[in-house]
Amino acid sequence: MDSSVSRSTSVVSNLSFLAVLIVFLISSSSLTSTEAYDALDPEGNITMKWDVMSWTPDGYVAVVTMFNFQKYRHIPSPGWTLGWKWAKKEVIWSMVGAQTTEQGDCSKYKGNIPHCCKKDPTVVDLLPGTPYNQQIANCCKGGVLNSWVQDPGNAASSFQISVGAAGTTNKTVRVPRNFTLMGPGPGYTCGPAKVVRPTKFVTTDTRRTTQAMMTWNITCTYSQFLAQRTPTCCVSLSSFYNETIVGCPTCACGCQNNRTESGACLDPDTPHLASVVSPPTKKGTILPPLVQCTRHLCPIRVHWHVKQNYKEYWRVKITITNFNYRLNYSQWNMVAQHPNFDNITQIFSFNYKSLTPYAGLNDTAMLWGVKFYNDFLSEAGPLGNVQSEILFRKDQATFSFEKGWAFPRRIYFNGDNCVMPPPDTYPFLPSGGFRPEVSVFASVLLPVLLVSSSSSA
Repeated sequence: MDSSVSRSTSVVSNLSFLAVLIVFLISSSSLTSTEAYDALDPEGNITMKWDVMSWTPDGYVAVVTMFNFQKYRHIPSPGWTLGWKWAKKEVIWSMVGAQTTEQGDCSKYKGNIPHCCKKDPTVVDLLPGTPYNQQIANCCKGGVLNSWVQDPGNAASSFQISVGAAGTTNKTVRVPRNFTLMGPGPGYTCGPAKVVRPTKFVTTDTRRTTQAMMTWNITCTYSQFLAQRTPTCCVSLSSFYNETIVGCPTCACGCQNNRTESGACLDPDTPHLASVVSPPTKKGTILPPLVQCTRHLCPIRVHWHVKQNYKEYWRVKITITNFNYRLNYSQWNMVAQHPNFDNITQIFSFNYKSLTPYAGLNDTAMLWGVKFYNDFLSEAGPLGNVQSEILFRKDQATFSFEKGWAFPRRIYFNGDNCVMPPPDTYPFLPSGGFRPEVSVFASVLLPVLLVSSSSSA
């Protein structure tokens, strides 16, 4: 009897162990698959389409196009870098609109020398100003790929590639493997190439349709954790009804005593600041980030200030400050989440687009600079900030200044999630819930009356 009980106990313990092991494996796999998930852009990705347009005696000519289907995340300068591994012994005879960074060993070829003989080529975009005979449509932007919402006309990048020592039919061609995308640093993970239905092309007169000989797609998704172990931006808060200014959390993007994570920082009063920021280096050397010494050590700080309260409206001021001495942000954007964005009335000096990641929920807004005015966020210094104000209409059923309701739920800068202060530190209403209300008409008329009265005196 005892032996049977012990055997059953052993079986139960073994089953329990197996159950725990299965749960652990499932959870581990789910973490891997969801680490690139973005709740505000759940379907965002970069999709590459590889279209075989024609056959050659020893291979094919293809057009490769990257589509940035991310709503607010873009690839800034110095641009994208694409890599893969050939399935057989393919070579690249020539390229238009892009180039490989290395040629590799082509010593076995006599006469015509291939553009690249490496098993794992690395491709970069050509720069603006490239001669026209080396260009195709959507090429030669220095690798910059803008986001789908902010600039859809520049959200694609293409190049043409002539591949040799490859198959010459749909049955003999092998798709490349191990695709990698740097944008410009790490962060993107690419899935395997999948053969899909050939792409169809409509002529300019819309009277004829042609199609590719063969097409395969590669999808790449972004993970902020893979891009950088520490955050890149933080949020500070203030309001008219409380003197408290809630700064970014301490060490939000690293700490000074942990150089491996945060890198070096610099005091703005350092003598000969320019020589320290840009020391003499060899051409092509990329300098590490250098941020201003602050409590948070973040390159970017977004400040949300609840500025004024009217009878039917309320106003917010947003200031974005760059603390990075070595980086300018061109084509920057910011995404904010707040329940009152469904009642936005006016925004000053920024562009605005409503994002609706989920049907029926309009609480997310994308903001970016006005072209040639404030779309360029300069490096740390007197000009290293941009500002705007937003006027919201009150929804009397939901509006409140209590319990931090007036502050954003989440903020992204250039696609990276910013560190928010703890909710219990938010500026609170004074006892009694003091809420000064001013009509919009009075706020406009009062300065006029003051000027006229002073001039008459």
